Formats: sequence, C-alpha cells, structure tokens
Amino acid sequence: MSSTVLGNPSGINFQMNENQQMIADMIRKFGKDHIYPKMMEWDESQEFPIEVFKKLGELGLMGVLVPTEYGGSGFGYTEYVTAITELGSICGSIALSMAAHNSLCTGHILQFGNEEQKKKYLPKLATAEWIGAWGLTEANTGSDAMRMKCVAVQDGDYWVINGTKNWITHGISGNVAVLLARTGELLDSNGITAFVIERGTPGFSGGKKENKLGMRASETAELIFDNCRVHKSQVLGNVGDGFKQAMKVLDGGRISIAALSLGIAKGALNASLKYAKERQQFGQPIANFQGIAFKLADMATEFEAAELLTMQAADMKNKGMKITKESAIAKYYASEVCVRVSTEAVQIFGGYGYTKDFPVEKYYRDSKLCTIGEGTSEIQKLVIARELLK
Repeated sequence: MSSTVLGNPSGINFQMNENQQMIADMIRKFGKDHIYPKMMEWDESQEFPIEVFKKLGELGLMGVLVPTEYGGSGFGYTEYVTAITELGSICGSIALSMAAHNSLCTGHILQFGNEEQKKKYLPKLATAEWIGAWGLTEANTGSDAMRMKCVAVQDGDYWVINGTKNWITHGISGNVAVLLARTGELLDSNGITAFVIERGTPGFSGGKKENKLGMRASETAELIFDNCRVHKSQVLGNVGDGFKQAMKVLDGGRISIAALSLGIAKGALNASLKYAKERQQFGQPIANFQGIAFKLADMATEFEAAELLTMQAADMKNKGMKITKESAIAKYYASEVCVRVSTEAVQIFGGYGYTKDFPVEKYYRDSKLCTIGEGTSEIQKLVIARELLK
C-alpha cells in the first residue's frame, strides 16, 4: 500500500503493520486448509458451515474488535479490514457472515450494551460459541427503516414483540439477535428501540431462508416474532434510541462491506493475473495483448484506490473521528469497484469464466450484494451528499 494519500484527514501510514501481516498469513493458511476444499459444495447446497465459524472463533476472528476483557482479540479497524479482505479473497460468503457477526450483532452490543449485557453476551460471541444476528430490515422497509412494522409494546416489566424481519444474516442459525423494533409513533426517529434476544425465547423463531444468486453459504433468512415477551433488562441503551444506535452501527458496517468488496476484488484480480500469464493464444500469453493488459491495469488501479479509501475510514474509526461520509464513500466506491473488477475477470477468462470449474464466476455472483447490503449505492450517495451539503 502507499504510505500517503492526498486529502487524507487521518494522517494514516498505510503500510501493513505486524498484526495485520500476522492475520493475513493466518487466514491464508486457514483458507487453504478449511475453506477451499469445500466452498463450492457449500455454495451449491447453500450450506451455512457453522463448524468453520467455530474454528474462526478459536483464532479470535469472530471477536476482532471485542476487548480482551470480554474474550475478544482487542484489535482495531485496520486489523479488522485486513481480516475481512483476506477472507473475502477466498470466499465472499464466509467473509460476509464473519463481518455481519462482528460489526452488527456483536458491534451493537459492544457499543450500546451495559456492563452486564457485555459480560453476558460478548464472550460467547467473540469465541463463536454463539453466532449473532442483527435485525433491522423488513419486507417493505429496506432503505426506509423508519416505517418498520415490527412493534414492541410495553407490558409491565416486559415488552411484547410482534413482526417479521427479512434479509437477516444468520436468521435461522443465530443464537442471539439484536432486534430493532418500533416502540413509538411511525416515522419518529426516537420511536425505535434495540433489544437483545436469545434463541429459544418463546415466540421467537427463524423463517424462510432466501435462495440467493451469490453469497450462498452465508445464511439469509427471516426473523419472526409472535407475541414474543422480552424482559426490560434486554433493552440495549435507552428506550427510543434504537434508530440512532443503528445508524452508528452502520457507519462501522459500511467499512465491513467495503473490506468485503476489497476481498472479492482482490481474489478476482489475482485469479485474472495468474490466468492471463498462463493462457496462450496466437502463440503467446494473453497478458501480452494490450486489450488484456489495460483491463488488468484498470482493475489494479481501482482496487488500490478503493483500498486507500477503506483504510482511511478504518483509521479514522480507530481514532474516534466521525466517519459517516468517509465510510459511505469507501463502501460506495469499493462495492462498485468490486462489481467492475469481477465482471472484467470473467471477460478475461472468456468462456472458462462462465463455468464453475474456474473461480471468477463465484466472485462475479458474490460481488453484486456488496452494492446492495448495508445500504445500497444510491443510499450511500444520498448520505455522502447530505454530509457535503451540511
């Protein structure tokens, strides 16, 4: 990586530190031993390989940002970006689930839970003894979250929750979920509350599992609440603060998706470089042809630009700086780059790129979610514009 970037407000040195290098090396070995052999089987069957996440938990990768006092690794966002990027360069599905577990469910409890909640849940999540889910989106409220219909009504010391959440990572397999439910009037930003709810709570169940284009080994399903009674001790932070909490959680989540985008793009670029040097046409490697060489140059340039934007947002997050604009820029640009790079990778591979015998078709399928999940590209542009115009 470059050591400086023009206009960078954080003043970060982008050289990989010792912890990042250790994490990258560890994940490459882990991928070779535990992911590569079966990832296409998981993709075909849409199996969510929980045993892989248990192993990632043993390595400290399911609690990267969690302080050591709660059983986590105690690293910062730069190490976290490295971990997701390296996993994403192997398998987008595994990286997506790891990112959602870390930044959404675990991250929400870490940021807004009280001491009792942190001690109860973070050690289990950081070690992957428990898998986490995070419920914001509903069937008719994607970007328009304040119109959510999942409602919690207070009944003495309990809240009674009714409604359904859609597109939830680990909606069936998650052991604990952070849920955003409406506790006030429709469209009131102070009328949404966050709850932490354990699997097994009466009235709480998983629903339909989505049949997806890509990221097929990362489980996406409904969360269903049918007169689910939750004690007031399960409220995260203050009643009515849920929407504001969610927006702060998503600032960090956008770094996660930017890092995931980097990983998929990196995998597609590396596969393309290798193939272009090996594939012979007209008596020479196709890398010798300007049409291919220029594609590779564009892919590499856009990847490095996306990497700088993502690491800048990560460093600013580490320093406690406001990152709403920077995380949105990183997520927007990196996700669009991811789609472009994986598309060009398929083109470089030609007919072979369209088959499951070669890796780039999976990068291509996995890439598209990055422009949709945790805020579409259009929403990122809206966020960026609002920040610029303040």
